[in-house]
Amino acid sequence: MQHVNAAFYCFSPISNLAELKQILKRDLLDLGLKGTVILAPEGMNGFLAGPAQAIRSALSHLRSLPPFTALHSKESESEEVPFGKLCIKLKKEIVTFRQPGTSPLETQSPAPRLAPHELLKWFEEGRDMILIDTRNEYETKIGTFEGAFVPPISHFVQFADIAKNFPEEWKKKTVVTFCTGGIRCEKAAPFMASLGYENVYQLEDGILGYMEKTGGKFWRGECFVFDQRIALGPDLKPTGARLCGHCQGPVPKRETNCIHCGQIT
Repeated sequence: MQHVNAAFYCFSPISNLAELKQILKRDLLDLGLKGTVILAPEGMNGFLAGPAQAIRSALSHLRSLPPFTALHSKESESEEVPFGKLCIKLKKEIVTFRQPGTSPLETQSPAPRLAPHELLKWFEEGRDMILIDTRNEYETKIGTFEGAFVPPISHFVQFADIAKNFPEEWKKKTVVTFCTGGIRCEKAAPFMASLGYENVYQLEDGILGYMEKTGGKFWRGECFVFDQRIALGPDLKPTGARLCGHCQGPVPKRETNCIHCGQIT
């Protein structure tokens, strides 16, 4: 039996967090779904898995709630549900960045979205552009875009300090930020614009959206995901990657030694 995995997020002001948590917990459990949902004053970020009809019902239900009518979502399939339970958390941010004024609810200059087919076209044209991977280093080690710049960060909150020291000449160039599903770039790209970058974009729907729409051309390696599947290939299917028993970093199936700590896995 194939299960559907839905990643989703929505930036929208929420005031009744505790009440909303209880409502969602009840409704999602009734549908038999598992996964993680994060609620914060700035919106919702989550990943749910289960039977296709239950996932579609959940997404429809979420979009029927006033805060989440503009919910972004991406789907993929797997033979197993990659979560053991349903967990709903309350946090200060749906993606932790700790840079005031960078949330789409606050910024005066949101970065434009670049559609996957447009990025593919730019690749094929050989366009002069800077691709910046905003993910954590342990994610980028198993895969990233051809020619991408990979900042050495272990957590997204470090991106701001790294970005302040990017080469000054990049501010005049075309810059494309990307992450797994798009949510980190909702903050990273506007932050770079606030630093004086004149042509900065965010890849619409992230890496997973690019793989779905283009087949993953110009992607190299695998894409780490935050569930039991560990990593997906350009076909959006699990690659057989595993976590290192020593450092918990993701290791491609073909490797016998961990690419992070060097230990035999």
